[in-house]
Amino acid sequence: MDKILKKLSSIGIIPVVTINDIEKAVPLAKALVDGGIHCVEITFRTEQAEEAIKRITMEVPEMLVGAGTVLNTEQADKAINAGAKFLISPGLNPVVVEYCLEKKYLMIPGIATPSDIERAINLGVSVVKFFPAEAAGGINMIKSMSLPYSEMRFIPTGGINNKNLNDYLSFEKVICCGGSFILNDDYIKNNQFDKITKLCKEAIFNMLGFEIDHVGINTEGDVQANDLAKKFSKLFNFSTYENDFSIFMDKSIEIIKNVYLGKYGHIAIKTNYIERAINYIEAMGGYFDISTIKEEEGKIKSIFLKDEIGGYAIQIVQK
Repeated sequence: MDKILKKLSSIGIIPVVTINDIEKAVPLAKALVDGGIHCVEITFRTEQAEEAIKRITMEVPEMLVGAGTVLNTEQADKAINAGAKFLISPGLNPVVVEYCLEKKYLMIPGIATPSDIERAINLGVSVVKFFPAEAAGGINMIKSMSLPYSEMRFIPTGGINNKNLNDYLSFEKVICCGGSFILNDDYIKNNQFDKITKLCKEAIFNMLGFEIDHVGINTEGDVQANDLAKKFSKLFNFSTYENDFSIFMDKSIEIIKNVYLGKYGHIAIKTNYIERAINYIEAMGGYFDISTIKEEEGKIKSIFLKDEIGGYAIQIVQK
């Protein structure tokens, strides 16, 4: 269960999908994968839900499939038997929760109040869906409820969009966010799945917030490094900061006092969430050099890709 929750956290966004036409299920799942999102919640709001879960699980094996709007034990069994790896409900039904826990199903029940959280805790639940998120008080409500219930973690759903997504994800008690904002019913109906992929990428890049942090230039030693620094300073009046390893020019250019990673140097790209960035880049076919990880207090602060681009090593940096 922890492995699944960790995977959901690394993705950051759970698309919530209602399938009305079973033939749309697999193309839609593939469109999400092409957009870098490898999870989906299929709601039990239509008769096609069970078959949709089964088809996606079989034909798009890289997709982590969950079932939503699970209201009873029969639906829970159908979803798990079809291949769902997690279950989500809009509210907290003790009978369903207890049944799922007994069966060792990963059930994430919905809550909206402190009383709901206390019932969840008494049932042995440590992760809940906060629904309807915006209508129930938004991120401020989650932060307030987290004070007395510090061990509880949340998956907010309802009213989430590109404008408020990072307000939720930046809070450490939020695992990920659910929503249908990366979907469009007309696109699905008209088989315009490439546009669904585009919506996914827009949401991903909004979430990750990629920006150039600095460019690193390799040199052959202190003398050459200081030479370059003087030229930059003379021409552009950049402020400088020197340490044993390099000289920073106005925080955007790093002149390295030796031949470091990359033929010419490296480009550092900063992101809002480095672990989610790693997950996305790997999903897109990128590979990382694990030996280059730098951590602080058990959290990844930077890592390099294995391959160079244009003679430059690429470093991903946590903002």
